[in-house]
Amino acid sequence: MRLAFWIALRYIFSKKSTNAIHLISAISVFGIGLGSMALLVIMSVFNGFEELLQSLMNSFKPELLVSPIAGKVFSPEEEQILRLQDHPDILALSQTLEEIALFEYEGRQNLGSLKGVDPSFWQVLSLDTCIERGKRPLPKDFADDSQPVGLLGATLEHTLGVRALRDRPVKIFMPKRELKKYTATTGEPFRKRNFYPGAIYAVRQIDYDNMAILPLAFVQDVLAYKAGEISALELRLRPGANEQSVQAAVQEIMGPKFKVQNRYQQDEAFYKITNMEKWVGFLIFAFTLLLVAFNMVGALWMLVLEKKADIAHLQAMGAQKSLLRNIFLAEGFLLSAFGLVGGCLMAILLCVLQQEFGLVALEGAGSNFVVQSYPVSMRLSDFLIVIITVLIIGTGAAYLPALRASRISSGPNQAD
Repeated sequence: MRLAFWIALRYIFSKKSTNAIHLISAISVFGIGLGSMALLVIMSVFNGFEELLQSLMNSFKPELLVSPIAGKVFSPEEEQILRLQDHPDILALSQTLEEIALFEYEGRQNLGSLKGVDPSFWQVLSLDTCIERGKRPLPKDFADDSQPVGLLGATLEHTLGVRALRDRPVKIFMPKRELKKYTATTGEPFRKRNFYPGAIYAVRQIDYDNMAILPLAFVQDVLAYKAGEISALELRLRPGANEQSVQAAVQEIMGPKFKVQNRYQQDEAFYKITNMEKWVGFLIFAFTLLLVAFNMVGALWMLVLEKKADIAHLQAMGAQKSLLRNIFLAEGFLLSAFGLVGGCLMAILLCVLQQEFGLVALEGAGSNFVVQSYPVSMRLSDFLIVIITVLIIGTGAAYLPALRASRISSGPNQAD
């Protein structure tokens, strides 16, 4: 095989080959390089967006989330809470209650999420970095149920038109669960409560920003749930803890009626869609590389016809058909490798320049955007996948010309 590569390398740089063959080969190398660069850049951009969205969402998602498999709420047993708190790898535990509600502020209404949290919630999630205006409510604010102060998501703030903090209350309307008992003559079908927005936070995700975070006892009262009834337990792990082993331990403590989800499982659909988009883009550009490979097929076919005399001489010297086939397979491999190296270097250069200087800006990006230019993140696994893909395509494109070369007869008519 080493001899085949040496002969193939000589053919690539041979001055005896016609200019047409050199030109088509150069076009093939350039096309493969361009296609490889496009593959790597596209995959790096998808990686960048995925990591950006993960970093934004992870600030609002606990490392582990415990919720009931059936029903909306549950009352955790005291023994379960104590065992979770005593676990050496669990740093903090928070009890939360979440439901959809109708919010109103000065005549403007909007549906959003209402989330009740206990004081330990701030140890589970670091929301301080997400606060845009105001200050996070203190424990005393959460202890005052008569005039509770909470956090308001940026999306909910915008739709309600909230202008000032701790000035005018936001109203909450929650349908009474005993709605069937109420008629037009028996009273209002909604429970109504007020709270004051003390701070505005932004995670840059509509689902998370369309929410109000308030004291747990207050939300339990709004929803007419008993003290102790919650919808989830949110856990934060100690740095360096083995997530899988802790997840299994929490599942054992809580039992089969509960599901314990890590951050990936909490947003599994999002990650699957992101990966699907990434690999669809990869397949589209890989198909483009297949089209580029036809140039290589033409160049190698012309080279086989031009080197018929050399092939006949090699056969006369005792060369086997396998050697003749391997020479042109190696030719396709080397042309692909040259283009691949150039494409990888160009991709690395473009990604580094994008990271440092933001060469390509996001269309319509303003001051409210989290990033002003396309984020990129290079991964070694992507480089390995592209390298293997390009080399397979290039070597496969050389198969038919290589097979034709191995079938050339060493007769005098063929050697002319």
